[in-house]
Amino acid sequence: MFCSDRNEDNTKRSTRRPARTRFLCIACGILASLLFALVMWTVQATPVYAASKTYIKFSTLAPEGSSWMNRMNTLSAEVDKATNGEVAFKFYPGGVSGDEIDVIRKMRIGQLHAAGFTGVGLGQILPEVRVLDLPFLFRDDKEIEHVYDSMTEYFAGQFEKEGYVLLGWVPVGWIHFFSQKPIDNIEDLHDKKAWMWEGDPLVQETYKHLGVTPFPMSITDVLLSLQTGMLDTVYASPVGALALQWFTKVRYMSELRMGNATGAVLMTTRQFKKLSESQQKAVRDISRKNLKKLVQQVQQDNDRAIEVIKKNGLKVAPMPSEAERQKFFDVGEKVRKGLAGNLFDQKLLDQVLTHLNEFRS
Repeated sequence: MFCSDRNEDNTKRSTRRPARTRFLCIACGILASLLFALVMWTVQATPVYAASKTYIKFSTLAPEGSSWMNRMNTLSAEVDKATNGEVAFKFYPGGVSGDEIDVIRKMRIGQLHAAGFTGVGLGQILPEVRVLDLPFLFRDDKEIEHVYDSMTEYFAGQFEKEGYVLLGWVPVGWIHFFSQKPIDNIEDLHDKKAWMWEGDPLVQETYKHLGVTPFPMSITDVLLSLQTGMLDTVYASPVGALALQWFTKVRYMSELRMGNATGAVLMTTRQFKKLSESQQKAVRDISRKNLKKLVQQVQQDNDRAIEVIKKNGLKVAPMPSEAERQKFFDVGEKVRKGLAGNLFDQKLLDQVLTHLNEFRS
């Protein structure tokens, strides 16, 4: 505190006080200006970061390096570019997330967001889609393409009701019997130790009319069961038999085709709705384009797989006689009648058959 004495020292202090006060005020003003300038420079210099990236966690049984994964990596790169890096896929290939039942459970609780499924997995979500898996129904790839294109809008709506977005079809391909002994007729199947994917009502109904008592188990248990002799007959696409190494434990592949196995890519609606409208469109359009290309690649891969397994010693059991083939076709008709009203309704079956017959005519 200043004293009120009027001695010389106090007089000097009193005359110096206004100058120092002015100095402090000027210094404070300069400091405030510097701070303001610094704040404004920081605001202007701070980069504007893009919105946080949305990841789509995607599971598939296909191994890394396969045509499936090569195409999916292309799809992911295109989505990343189209969305300016705001949407990206994170893949879990080779069945590391478990079989299809495990994947569905993880999608329902949000651990996974999308996956590639065979008909078995699709049927767990929407049983009626198995109408596309009916045995001895299709004759060639063009019939399959026509029916799928004709039914896409319907099934997309049905999957939407179950909480999934149908991004595209990717049929697994034609299904053959792989066995220790050749299968020339239905009777040859009667004494076989035949595998059935556990929980598959369609194959169960098929085996019933073929006179087969199957061994139900997970797909991951098949190779060991073939090695130990618990199984001696399985069904698969050529690519599947090659990738899963089943062809190394059997001697024959039937030229007769059991049917064509459906497949598709689904994404949970919950995760899809996290995307903006433009991002949703990009994911739909890019998926549709790439999955169409993948269908063609799968067909080519199955043809090449047949050549590979033949070079490795597997023999192709010739096509049964026309009379024997008709017996298999008759089984297909019995399966359709047995499952109509249970796995799918008669109206849906009639719709598929109408599209098929229209194409054939």
